[in-house]
Amino acid sequence: MEKKNIDWANLGFGYIRTDYRFVSNYKNGAWEEGALTENADVVINECAGVLQYAQTIFEGMKAYTTADGRIVTFRPDLNGERMEQSAARLEMPVFPKEKFVDAVLKTIKANEAYVPPYGSGATLYVRPFMFGSDSVIGVKPSEEYQFRVFTTPVGPYFKGGVKPLTIRVCDFDRAAPRGTGHIKAGLNYAMSLHAIVDAHKQGYDENMYLDAATRTKVEETGGANFLFVTKDGKVVTPKSDSILPSITRRSLVQVAREYLGLEAQEREVYLDELKDFAECGLCGTAAVISPVGKVVDHGREICFSSGMTEMGPVTKKLYETLTGIQMGTIKAPEGWVVEVK
Repeated sequence: MEKKNIDWANLGFGYIRTDYRFVSNYKNGAWEEGALTENADVVINECAGVLQYAQTIFEGMKAYTTADGRIVTFRPDLNGERMEQSAARLEMPVFPKEKFVDAVLKTIKANEAYVPPYGSGATLYVRPFMFGSDSVIGVKPSEEYQFRVFTTPVGPYFKGGVKPLTIRVCDFDRAAPRGTGHIKAGLNYAMSLHAIVDAHKQGYDENMYLDAATRTKVEETGGANFLFVTKDGKVVTPKSDSILPSITRRSLVQVAREYLGLEAQEREVYLDELKDFAECGLCGTAAVISPVGKVVDHGREICFSSGMTEMGPVTKKLYETLTGIQMGTIKAPEGWVVEVK
């Protein structure tokens, strides 16, 4: 299929309407088959559950053009599993993983003219989401829901190259113990908006959230997991029941162990030990890994010397290996890369 006439090299990270999206409704206790539609508008009642009680969940993923010209997406089954877990936690009907993957692939295929060419630095962002759609005035779960998938071409997360981030230790809490921090619910992101706006006003790129119970352990930022590298080359990621289980983080841990031969640990990480790490990064769908140069803890600066001007050496190897897997230049583990046919 001929690609759309888009200036791929100068795309930003924003919404561009594409031709098709997938829609399925849940009514009378069952999901309908669902279908592609050209209508991008969502029409709901003013009393819809999503508007009154924030009953909404979502996922984020990408489609790529590989070096040999195939269109692929990365580990969609894990996104489907995570959405199943999110739905169950918010008393929403589970949209089965198999149907989720099928809907994602159909939506990408229908919009393949918007998948940026290999080497452009751009990708097709894919956003599956679900919300309570019927009228709810009492505090209770909705009885009707809508599941949708839309796509939008986006440019590289870093314009003009990678720039190490400066992060502050945040005084706000992201998630309560035994709360909803481990699911991808809109409400988690809504509560982080004030904190990130405030961080930007103070000259910081992001927030480092600590555990709400003791405020001694590192959790995550508003939209990414942390990844650290020790001075002897071990990869360490924070472990907590209130951290979102990032698919990128899980993949990087496996890459560290199986491709780079590094020891990788998933454990509690204490704020006091940050000074002992050689490298720090944020990992997620948007940029894979964003290097962190400095963490500021109420005036106390913790600098990662290898990340002050560029990615540290281990972080860079992790980034290059995972993006190579995604783009088809490095052989992927079984099931990681799914071709859109």
